[in-house]
Amino acid sequence: MTLQERITDDLKTAMRNKDEAGKRGIRAIKQAILLQQTDGSGTTLDEAGEIAMLQKLVKSRQESLEIYEQQGRDDLAQPEREEIEVISRYLPEPLSDEKLEALIKQVISDTGATSMRDMGKVMGQTNAKVAGRADGKQIAATVKRLLG
Repeated sequence: MTLQERITDDLKTAMRNKDEAGKRGIRAIKQAILLQQTDGSGTTLDEAGEIAMLQKLVKSRQESLEIYEQQGRDDLAQPEREEIEVISRYLPEPLSDEKLEALIKQVISDTGATSMRDMGKVMGQTNAKVAGRADGKQIAATVKRLLG
């Protein structure tokens, strides 16, 4: 089931249950998908693109949330928290440190990497395999530790 199909089904459920936060979060995702589809590039969203788009949505909501919290505007902060929670449901589960390390060890073995000079190659292949389940800093730190 694609992201678009999942959110369409979930939007129907949110509407039936009168879940305002669910409706807002899902509509934000639908808008982001529509923007991607109509940006003129002609590209379609693959899984990695969907994950990147969702991560950008969460990040923008978190930035707004920080501002509202600094201003003491809980009336505006609460809807942002709720949307972050809804959007985050569609992101893949993060990899544990152990699973990430095992995956990176496999990439190192597959690529024949032996030193820090090979870090770029290992990072590129690891990023493709984790598809948003680990952030770049976490991957880089693990690669450095394993190749260092």
